[in-house]
Amino acid sequence: METAIRLAVFLLQFVFGAVAAYALLQLLPRRAARWKHLAVWNWRTKQAPDRWLKLLRIERAAPFYLERELLLAGCGVTSDAAWYVMARRLLLAAAGALVIIIGLLHKRIGDLLPVTYVGPGLLLLMLLIFVDLNWLRAFRKVRALQITKEIFVVSNQLLYLSDSSLHIHAKLQRCVPYARVLRGDLETLLAEWYHDAGGALQRFKQRIGTDEALSFVETLDALRLHESRHYYELLKARIGDYKEKIELAKESRKESTSYVLFVIAGIPILYTFQVFIYPWVREGQKLFQSLG
Repeated sequence: METAIRLAVFLLQFVFGAVAAYALLQLLPRRAARWKHLAVWNWRTKQAPDRWLKLLRIERAAPFYLERELLLAGCGVTSDAAWYVMARRLLLAAAGALVIIIGLLHKRIGDLLPVTYVGPGLLLLMLLIFVDLNWLRAFRKVRALQITKEIFVVSNQLLYLSDSSLHIHAKLQRCVPYARVLRGDLETLLAEWYHDAGGALQRFKQRIGTDEALSFVETLDALRLHESRHYYELLKARIGDYKEKIELAKESRKESTSYVLFVIAGIPILYTFQVFIYPWVREGQKLFQSLG
């Protein structure tokens, strides 16, 4: 127990030290990076080199890659999914190598490292990385619900401005303060609007990556091309669909919460059984054994 406390204190010191060092480095004057031409420093906007993928035996057409690429797009990641797949594979390989090294040299490094904690910790890390699809699906689901709520609010605001003579661009500008998750994407959409409105809407749809964004962009494109009352009726119908999805998500969350509360409520019952009833059961067993 004492070793675990020391390890936890050491990890906390390391984390706080890293945060402090990062904050101090941010205060230094910035200059152009000397190695800015390398692809690794431009990973947010450039694709991963094909030779790196070939070295790690990663194929862009493989099912596991396409599935993660789709999930990352749903999570709002606009970078090349190959960077994530490569990092995942390298972390799995590094953690597996460390587990093997610790298993072979546990007698020699047992005094230096708490092997009983580091080994299971690495195995747990490998498990978390291995089941990353579950985490990505959960995050995509939460993000999709947040986006649905904001599209619902923005659509209501557009419907409120339906009688105004403003252009759809000006109406969207008035909707920006009502968005939080979508604010950056909406501002980018408005900035690209007069250069190529259709392309800006398509890029906005790709950045969001949800079904609700698809229907919302289709409605915005129709309002852009035809400022007609008919399309505001379509927007009103889709607002009803968004509201229905939000209500279903709330009901599902209530049901999940009730299950969790039911499990938590059973803990005192189990504790009561262990403290009060189990000793009587043990005494009864001893009595029957002595009679036998």
